[in-house]
Amino acid sequence: MMETVGRIYRVNGPVVEIAEVQSLQMLDMVEVGSLRLVGEVVHLRSDRALVQVYEDTTGLRPGDPVYSRHQPLSVELGPGLLGSIYDGIQRPLKMIQENQGFAIGRGSHLPPLDRTKLWKFSPQVVSGQEVSSGEVIGEVQETGLVKHLVMVPPSVSGKVCQIVPSGEYSVDQEVAVIESDQGKYLLTMSQHWPVRRARPYRRKIESAEPLLTGQRVVDTLFPLVKGGCVAVPGGFGTGKTVVQHQLAKWSNADIVVFVGCGERGNEMADVLLSFPELIDPRRQRPLMERTILVANTSNMPVSAREASIYTGITLAEYYRDMGYQVALMVDSTSRWAEALRELSGRLEEMPMEEGFPAYLPSRLAEFYERSGAVETLSRRTGSVSVIASVSPPGGDFSEPVTAHTRRFVRAFWALDRELANQRHYPAISWVESYSEYLEEVKEWWDRNVSSEWLALRYGVMDLLQKEERLSQVVKVVGPDVLPPSQRLILQICGLFKNAFLQQNAFDPVDAYSSARKQFLMLKAIIRFYQKAQVAVKSGMAVSRIRQSPVYQKLLRMKTDYPEDKLSQLENLIGQIDDAFQLEEF
Repeated sequence: MMETVGRIYRVNGPVVEIAEVQSLQMLDMVEVGSLRLVGEVVHLRSDRALVQVYEDTTGLRPGDPVYSRHQPLSVELGPGLLGSIYDGIQRPLKMIQENQGFAIGRGSHLPPLDRTKLWKFSPQVVSGQEVSSGEVIGEVQETGLVKHLVMVPPSVSGKVCQIVPSGEYSVDQEVAVIESDQGKYLLTMSQHWPVRRARPYRRKIESAEPLLTGQRVVDTLFPLVKGGCVAVPGGFGTGKTVVQHQLAKWSNADIVVFVGCGERGNEMADVLLSFPELIDPRRQRPLMERTILVANTSNMPVSAREASIYTGITLAEYYRDMGYQVALMVDSTSRWAEALRELSGRLEEMPMEEGFPAYLPSRLAEFYERSGAVETLSRRTGSVSVIASVSPPGGDFSEPVTAHTRRFVRAFWALDRELANQRHYPAISWVESYSEYLEEVKEWWDRNVSSEWLALRYGVMDLLQKEERLSQVVKVVGPDVLPPSQRLILQICGLFKNAFLQQNAFDPVDAYSSARKQFLMLKAIIRFYQKAQVAVKSGMAVSRIRQSPVYQKLLRMKTDYPEDKLSQLENLIGQIDDAFQLEEF
């Protein structure tokens, strides 16, 4: 029940000052003016309150009423989230289009979940059974790919005194009654949760399983574990969005939540148009059956960018609590930081470097800390992996958002403008990027692929570092002055970049590489280098090695050997030994 809690005193862009405040608390959600624009209390002092409004405040006037339910800004959770497209405050864009046209009307308050749709509910508890917070009381087949678990809200526990039989129900129909010490709780298939508060769990656990993406530069050189965090910084045009699209499509996450936070409208429009048409390559079902999109583009109110970040991670935590592995894509946190900067300026707070608020590092830390692999309240294991792009102006990684983000993530995929200009995608720099998850994923690679993986990975990274130093010399004096052993390093690194690191997202064979294929490709290149090293020491010319048939096979192996012909790729390694032994050049 909404009640009047004050009246507008002053409007300063997205910040509205309220006078005659009655019983408001920090972070309470309010509705401002006759259009009931959604906002959030960000500052309280005596009988005044400052509200951050998440919609255009044009037309608001002093004296207009302000309403509140005395609840924090929350999202609605339940069946029907998957396949949906929301804005930053969880307004359903598809439903708005059907009811109001293509423009989002100010003050739109359509429910996030469809009240008319019926879901087949299968109870998992019986009357008289004791249940605790987070326990599953029923199941719903939400999409062809995902089974939705209806859980007891985290604040509720007690005895089930009523449970409906298997049948079809809407999200707001009562499916169970739980009797607790505080009285009876009527349970529906939907629940609300404050976006700024992390959902509870039993404990965090160490994750050793990699989030496999099918992208060789990621899985082999800079891996990410399920429940890990990675920053993807890059200037304009370096391919941040493309990287996240590929990971959304090919990663082995169960659920994908994609948040377009303040990026250009045409980029997000491409996502909204392409994702519904994509087929999940693993299960041959529509990708949207395991995807939620949160669209908050650059032409929408700046302040709503902050809400979109929290909306996205709360949705991700909800599916994590069901025991799913969730990948949260955020594009980009720089736009979120810009929203914080604008709000801070309107509140006349003391700025730090480049005008960002002094609490920027703590806000970033709070966000990234909500990732991780956990044991849920229902004793399942789930995770939220965060892949967050950063858009530093001019590609300057020393600017505040990128610099502070590096403090809170353990993997860093730096996008290089020079690689992007060369059409080398993914344009992830092997010089500036890193991952601290190598030791965690080593056991998985040893058990499922080969115990040689980490040694080969270190070997090729050592070659790339040497090539980087040699390239500086080559720029000055040219390659001809280098000894043959160093020219061989340049040649092998060129082979590795073209045949391994560069990947064509539009090629049906090259778009995805399994862990086994990545290992065999890496092993073939290292084996070729080891044999070539011996041959060069014996006096063989590097140019002769480059012209060999087996070298040409290595160049084409990423497209010549699909996943069902990996045995032929293994045979290629044997052909390398034979070629050097018989000197077939």
